[in-house]
Amino acid sequence: MSVTPEDAATVILLREPPVEAGEGFEVLMVLRHARSQFVPDAFVFPGGKLDADDCRGDWGEFCRGITLVSARERLEKSPSPERALGAWVAGIRETFEEAGILLAANRDGSPVHSHAPADNERYSRLRRDLIENRRSFIDMIREESLFLAADDLHYFSHWITPELLPIRYDVRFFVAKAPPHQSADHDGVEVIKHIWRTPRAILSDFRSGRFNMVLPTRVTIETLAGFQTIDEVITSTENKKINGILTTLADVDGQIVEYLPDGTAYRHLPPTIL
Repeated sequence: MSVTPEDAATVILLREPPVEAGEGFEVLMVLRHARSQFVPDAFVFPGGKLDADDCRGDWGEFCRGITLVSARERLEKSPSPERALGAWVAGIRETFEEAGILLAANRDGSPVHSHAPADNERYSRLRRDLIENRRSFIDMIREESLFLAADDLHYFSHWITPELLPIRYDVRFFVAKAPPHQSADHDGVEVIKHIWRTPRAILSDFRSGRFNMVLPTRVTIETLAGFQTIDEVITSTENKKINGILTTLADVDGQIVEYLPDGTAYRHLPPTIL
């Protein structure tokens, strides 16, 4: 019997490369722990499943540039406005917990900083409180007088885990430009490493067997490799028609093959997805 997929969100953070690296952009990837139940020892984008608190009706008061109504209009087949907006909330929360980057702004509109020692300690403490369940995300945002920068997340794609797998997610992928005044820092629990790499460099390492990715991540990186700038990536999301991509798995001559809805086949998949 097929497992019902849980709603989830992931954020593809993009940044301009160091001057010496040349043109293009880099993507933040995090490495999941080898003991993770889902895609262990694989590079992914920060993200995770929606919690009940992510789907509270009062989140609309703390999200910049998006409302319950507009979130429902943007996400196809979302069961409710609260569930739709919850994808943005969960994406921002999980990015902060896993990668240490908080896509938020102060109430006066100024950006959140983390480079100054005092700010760094403050946000490290808030992050620990969240990870260890000592404080809810909405309480943190309210008490710190922040807005979630929901308008910085641009809906990019929608992937659904194949039906044959025991753990399944219905994942909304967002792209966002990384805040220049913050630094990534993996949590050391769910993710044990983070890197910034260009899409082409990631693909090169993947093809040589040095970079483990599951199909949605791989296809996303392949898509990003076709863009020259971050602005091009973000512009591509405007008025983009997005449908959920449900792949299928098959055993072909003893090898697992994953098929996209259009019939495109991908072989040599990492065994960690099974």
